[in-house]
Amino acid sequence: MTLETFFHENSQVALAFSGGVDSAYLLYAARACGAQVRAYYVQTAFQPAFEREDALRLARELGAEMTVLPLNILDREEVCSNPPERCYHCKRAIFSAILSAAAADGFSLVIDGTNASDDAGDRPGMRALRELSVRSPLRECGLTKAEIRSRSREAGLFTWDKPAYACLATRIPTGEAITAEKLAATEAAEAELAALGFSDFRVRLLDGCARIQVRPEQLALVLGQREKILQKLKQYYRAVVLDLEVRGE
Repeated sequence: MTLETFFHENSQVALAFSGGVDSAYLLYAARACGAQVRAYYVQTAFQPAFEREDALRLARELGAEMTVLPLNILDREEVCSNPPERCYHCKRAIFSAILSAAAADGFSLVIDGTNASDDAGDRPGMRALRELSVRSPLRECGLTKAEIRSRSREAGLFTWDKPAYACLATRIPTGEAITAEKLAATEAAEAELAALGFSDFRVRLLDGCARIQVRPEQLALVLGQREKILQKLKQYYRAVVLDLEVRGE
């Protein structure tokens, strides 16, 4: 199946929109194929501000309709207690909100940006999507992450080289309660590192410390800016450590 065929058969869709590479390209493709599409961005404490701004910018550049749905995810004990199934409960809550809003707007089909490179398996979040009958056109059409980036670049989408970004809750160890304060510290710390020139990195919580994880080519940058990093991040954490298990390995 091609995306053209998918949107010919499903010409009215609601898109779960994050502003990332995959959902950005899917929004572009839906409009290019002539489908009636509305993007739904669910705003929770798990998304940093820049994600919402990227989503709004892309929708504006494509002339697409976008709805922002606020959701207080920290009100849900099954999520903020941070159990192994947290992602399942979070996805259920987010996509249930989208399904409800989309139905009220006259949409019966919700799609998302899962692609053919994603390991669908029995991941909790994927299970939630299956249970809610959310479809994933990129995956159904066999489009990999690399191909989506290439197509996005050809289409002139600014998201084509945007690094993958998991939600802020993933920075907190499973079993440790998720709080607004921990999430705010994580968002602020990662914004500080981004301002220092880092990309595709994580600041993870480790017993009150910041555990920085970067790509191999940026290890030297950490050491070169050690004093600045300590000054910035010790506003939020009692200590700062560097993880030698780098990203991408």
